[in-house]
Amino acid sequence: MKSFKWQLMTNNILPKDKNQLIKFIKKSNKFTNGEKVREFEKKWSRWLGVKYSTFVNSGASANLISLHILKEIEPKKKEIIIPPFTWNSDVVSVLNAGFKPIFVDINLDNLALNENLVNKKINKNTAAIFLTHAMGFIGLSNKFLKLIKKKKILLIEDVCESHGAKLNGKKAGTFGMISNFSFYYAHHMTTIEGGMICTNSKKLDVLAKMKRGHGLLRDSQDKKFIDQVKKKNPDLNSDFIFFTEGFNLRNDELSAVIGLEQIKRLDKNIKKRNYNHKLFLKNLRGDIFFKNFNLAGSSNYGLHLILKRKNKKLFKKVLKILDINLIEYRIGSAGGGNQLRQPYLKKFKNKFKATKFYNTEHMHFYSLYIGNYPELSKSKIINLCKLLDNIKLN
Repeated sequence: MKSFKWQLMTNNILPKDKNQLIKFIKKSNKFTNGEKVREFEKKWSRWLGVKYSTFVNSGASANLISLHILKEIEPKKKEIIIPPFTWNSDVVSVLNAGFKPIFVDINLDNLALNENLVNKKINKNTAAIFLTHAMGFIGLSNKFLKLIKKKKILLIEDVCESHGAKLNGKKAGTFGMISNFSFYYAHHMTTIEGGMICTNSKKLDVLAKMKRGHGLLRDSQDKKFIDQVKKKNPDLNSDFIFFTEGFNLRNDELSAVIGLEQIKRLDKNIKKRNYNHKLFLKNLRGDIFFKNFNLAGSSNYGLHLILKRKNKKLFKKVLKILDINLIEYRIGSAGGGNQLRQPYLKKFKNKFKATKFYNTEHMHFYSLYIGNYPELSKSKIINLCKLLDNIKLN
């Protein structure tokens, strides 16, 4: 296994996190979903600016539950507008819930859905827009929000890579009916594995908590609702009323303890990531690499190297520089680029031709990202840009 000098992520679990975990293990006898999970959910809700949050075992699980909630509240509409530039769990959750994905290309300046193209795809069968705030950029604009409001379309936000991104001072994950976050090791903060479902709707929160725990009524955490359902089902054991289709996607107390410690430094870490990103762009060659990102409200996840123009030979030169200097990278960005090129979507090949999604295709073949994290040194960033400065175009 290659030993990298510049990894995608390093030191995201600090000694203070481990110490809190050790203290908790020594004094507690309960490690499944409990008080610490509920404490973390409340603190996350306050940090984000929503009323309710549900802690699950991954961002993919958050996506899955959200789409199954949508299936219950929009049973007749069958289409979901979604970008092909996203993580596969977004698309899989759409398919798993019985919806039909309607793919729309992205903008390069924020790597998110192009609202003009979205407008052309909205019809009477559109159940929701499933938007990905990719790589730390805010994927929404005032124009996009006006479109959503005008068309009366539900919005689901994937914020797995963009904790703290903002529009008009409001955080990503607070604009839609429901939003999803990931706390995977390489993200802005981590619970090792973990995710969160967020909403301002009590009804949706009740559904999220039940679907997280097998669909059990008792997991709804709504006493009034529980009492009503119990009265209507006197023939059932009140501890085992499965009110809705559900899964076992709960997280545990240990992960919540780490989350409670990590959230304390989240804002500080976001500032450092954004500093690193701006330094990187300032020193990066503008004749080769795309730099015209919309940085307003961003919360950078990774440092992108996107060629301005298609050039396979030049892209190989970039990869060689990274390989020689033991810098870890991911071609095509997080998710591997264009999902429509993946085998699991082969049945959609004729309806949605991958080559028609021009910006997504460009990201697939001529982009990569490298790690950005709080401990990343200024000298590493500047030295890399100097190495890239010496690339010969011929």
